[in-house]
Amino acid sequence: MPRPTSFLPLISSSSSSSSAIATTSTTYSKDEKSRKPFISTSTANARIPLLVFCFVSLTVGLAGIIFAVSALRRPRPLPVFRCGRTQDTFRAFYSLSNRQPDILDRPKVLGFVGIQTGFSSANRRSAVRSTWFPSDPDGLLRLEQATGLAFRFVIGKSKDVKKMTELQKEVDKYKDFMLIDVWEEYLNLPHKTLAYFKAAFELFDADYYVKADDDIYLRPDRLSTLLAKERSHLLTYIGCMKKGPVITDPKMKWWKIAFLFEKSGHLIGNEYFLHAYGPIYVLSKEVVASLAAARNNSLRMFNNEDVTIGSWMLAMNVHHEDNRAICDPRCTATSIAVWDIPKCSGLCNPTSRLKELHKMGMCSKSPTLPPDDR
Repeated sequence: MPRPTSFLPLISSSSSSSSAIATTSTTYSKDEKSRKPFISTSTANARIPLLVFCFVSLTVGLAGIIFAVSALRRPRPLPVFRCGRTQDTFRAFYSLSNRQPDILDRPKVLGFVGIQTGFSSANRRSAVRSTWFPSDPDGLLRLEQATGLAFRFVIGKSKDVKKMTELQKEVDKYKDFMLIDVWEEYLNLPHKTLAYFKAAFELFDADYYVKADDDIYLRPDRLSTLLAKERSHLLTYIGCMKKGPVITDPKMKWWKIAFLFEKSGHLIGNEYFLHAYGPIYVLSKEVVASLAAARNNSLRMFNNEDVTIGSWMLAMNVHHEDNRAICDPRCTATSIAVWDIPKCSGLCNPTSRLKELHKMGMCSKSPTLPPDDR
């Protein structure tokens, strides 16, 4: 009889194959499972820089929006820096402190008085502040409101760090300076004077601009009265007028500067033309507007500041108004500016003389107008 076919090995083989297939399948599945987390981690890592970039961009955008909104809502600061690096420290103080909210960009005044001073004149400024010039910002503001005149000490800059540091302390204390962008040197006075008039014209809308030295005794109320007078000439130059020979005698005080003038000013000769004494003089708005518009190198400079200004006035065909009340050697019922003419260009020993004059009733307490003119 034929032997029955045995299926056992086949089944066994089949089982082995199935087992192998299952094993292979299981192995593949494990490989798949092991691969999936790897792919997922790599994708997540790739997204991190993108998320960081989006966050940074969002932060920068929000910061920009906040800054723009705050800038639009913030009140416009008073532009006290003009004409190079010129600064009116008085208006800067009121602008930052918000104590005078109605202060104007270029205030309209009857006159602006720039008191020319230097780094070695701290004692003079102290004497001036203890006499006719207010020693605090509120007092200076009251004087301006009462007379229509704005007053500032005018000073340039120095390469000496110590001098600049000391000046900054004084500025912070009194706030009564106009700082102009010019080197502070005696032989540079014509350049400083031009820089002063340009800066004053930019910062103030005045009918008159006054140049005064820090060694004279001044009556602001009487100066205001003088400037308030009606005049038929728009181009006006007010001062204590003089003319005469150029000083060449070595024994005379200003011979060296005059000699330099003669050397560089050969176009004029040996005699000065009509011009105002330097301690104080006044220019009308129209005159200063022309100076402000002129290029610095288009104007001839001499060593003497008052001679330089006088030469410009000749070229501009201004009206010379001679007024002896602004060069009075003693206090009277009509004196506007007192100084020791012609002995000194200003007061001799000004630190003590200013205080002596201020103690005199005729100097500090006499009425603005004499009895006959009231």
